[in-house]
Amino acid sequence: MVVKISERTKRAWIFEAGWKGLCPRCGKGDMFRSWLKVTDKCEQCGLDYRFASPDDGPAFFSLCFVAPPLLAVIVWLQVSLELPTLVLFVIGLPLLGIGCVLPLRPIKGWLVASQFVNKAVEAGTEKLWAEMHEREDDSRNDKLGS
Repeated sequence: MVVKISERTKRAWIFEAGWKGLCPRCGKGDMFRSWLKVTDKCEQCGLDYRFASPDDGPAFFSLCFVAPPLLAVIVWLQVSLELPTLVLFVIGLPLLGIGCVLPLRPIKGWLVASQFVNKAVEAGTEKLWAEMHEREDDSRNDKLGS
C-alpha cells in the first residue's frame, strides 16, 4: 500500500528536517557532523548521504534572499542618520557577514532534505552515480580488509 503524502505535508517536512538538521528519512538522526559538514550515514536509520550535493546552493540563497534586506537597512541608516563612512562600515560589514553566514546551515539542511524527499538526481547520471558509489564501497572494503 502506497501512502499518498500531500504537497503541503511534504514541504513542511522538508523545512522541518532542514531547519533542525534532522535525517530526512527517519527524523531522528543528525544530518550534520559539524556546522556545515553533512554526515556520511544517519546513525539511526542508516541513510547514506552520498546522494546529497547542495554544492553552492546555500551560499546562493543566503546572498540572494538575506543580503538585499540587510543592504537596505544599511542604506537606510546612511540616508536617515548620515553616518560617517567608517561608522557605516563598522556597522554594515559585520551585519552583512553574520547575516549571510548564519542561515547557511538551515539552507543546506533544506536542500539536502529536499533532494532526498523529491528523489532528486541529475538527469541521466543514475548509472554513473551507481558505478561511482560501487567503486567507493569496494575501495572502503579493501581498506578495511587489509
